[in-house]
Amino acid sequence: MRRQMVLRVVGKLFIPYMLLFALYVQFHGDFGPGGGFQAGVIAAAAIIFYALIFGLPAARRLAPDAVVEAMVALGVLLYAGVGVAGMVLGGNYLDYFVLDRDPVAGQHRGIFWVEAGVGTTVTGVMLKIFYMFAGRGRGLEER
Repeated sequence: MRRQMVLRVVGKLFIPYMLLFALYVQFHGDFGPGGGFQAGVIAAAAIIFYALIFGLPAARRLAPDAVVEAMVALGVLLYAGVGVAGMVLGGNYLDYFVLDRDPVAGQHRGIFWVEAGVGTTVTGVMLKIFYMFAGRGRGLEER
């Protein structure tokens, strides 16, 4: 892969835009198509693209296994935490309207944090699946 100079340059140019598009999809999810799942897949695809160009060890240095596994757990905790916060504030689980004095603002706040949790979890799960399949058959010293 070291001889693929054009692919490496194009990858370095496109990957930041892929991550920027993932953020756009994440934050635009309240108002149109998109949201946490789509943004998580796009962000994971950017890192997988990086791994395909520069190799799995380079990708694991960029996004280590411990960080990927923490993303899975933190995303689920964020999602569940929004639901628990709704219960603590007097609503049902995942009742967003109680998260602010204005029910509409509470809905937006709750959806934002739930989608952030989904995006974080999906990115982590997709990367973990890729790491497991891509690292299959290699010794632990290459991981």
